[in-house]
Amino acid sequence: MTIALACLREALAKPPGVEAPTISSLFHPHVLARKHLCRWHTPYSNVFHNSILDELSLADVLQLFDVMLISIKVKMHENYGAGLLHFHQYCDSHNIAENNCMPASDHLLAAFIASWARKYWLAGLHFWHNLHGAPWYGHILLCTSTARLAKLIPSLSKCPRCPPVTLDHMHALFKGLDLLNTFDAAVFAVACVAFWSCCRLGKLVIDSENSFNPARHTTHGEGVDIIASKLNNIINPISALKHHLSVNINIPPTTPFFAYKNTSGGWTMLTCPWFLARCNQVWRNMDMLELSGHCFCIRGASELLLRGIPPDIVAMQGHWKSRAFLDYWCEIETILPLFITSSFTNAQMALVKSSMDTYARCYSK
Repeated sequence: MTIALACLREALAKPPGVEAPTISSLFHPHVLARKHLCRWHTPYSNVFHNSILDELSLADVLQLFDVMLISIKVKMHENYGAGLLHFHQYCDSHNIAENNCMPASDHLLAAFIASWARKYWLAGLHFWHNLHGAPWYGHILLCTSTARLAKLIPSLSKCPRCPPVTLDHMHALFKGLDLLNTFDAAVFAVACVAFWSCCRLGKLVIDSENSFNPARHTTHGEGVDIIASKLNNIINPISALKHHLSVNINIPPTTPFFAYKNTSGGWTMLTCPWFLARCNQVWRNMDMLELSGHCFCIRGASELLLRGIPPDIVAMQGHWKSRAFLDYWCEIETILPLFITSSFTNAQMALVKSSMDTYARCYSK
């Protein structure tokens, strides 16, 4: 079984590249941060790997690891890996034994967070535990220390809350964009879907032309499921999608879904920077506030809640898990006064808060 375990480690390693430092530790070899999740292990994970190799073949185990690893974005591998590095640096500085690093106790995790650890570092630790079959003991102490740490951060150190995209912003896009232009038609379709489907821009457009991967990004042939409903409004996402597809015809099925026809007769990928630049150009010309991509998702969710859509449906629309949606609601609640208009009464606001309180009681346990 030792040979099989060695084969598993070797297969998971997949040579990190010439830029990776020389390995100097059995448990934590010097590899790129994005390799930490699969390359870093503990005595507990070694026992876990041996146990699954007793039941499954090496090929099956590798396939299981691959599926788990591709469940998170490529960029998050690096962020999570950085979290693992800081966690082990903390443990080493406090003489924490390797046996106690996984599974990490509630008080160890709480102490790590209390040392000003970042939130995604904790998410990386949690995923690392899941990947290697370790139980997660982060409960009362961890939750308490996380909440208290947020209150200790000086207000001047916090980034200001991003104001959301309002209905006025959306109507300005309808008026300011040239919808007969293939590029503008794609931009308007993305804006409407991102807003009403509570969709992150990363699911709709790519970061850069070099980052497109048909296996991970939505194309004309396949991709992620997005729920879009028809509305009696000029910014109706269904109408915007149909118009985009009618203007940008004969686009190859392997291209990004929101690719558009260029002046030379070919096609061009719509990137996130181009999308945001065009939206902000329209808003700037109309003396409106320039905004970021995150503002579409948060405003769309709040708009649906204010219109009486049940929180469960809104959470499903935005592909949020229950706990994540509750965290998101806390963010929405702090910016509601920035965009609530007279069209929404105090009674409607009270109804939204009441429904979210009920939702929290059901899912925060």
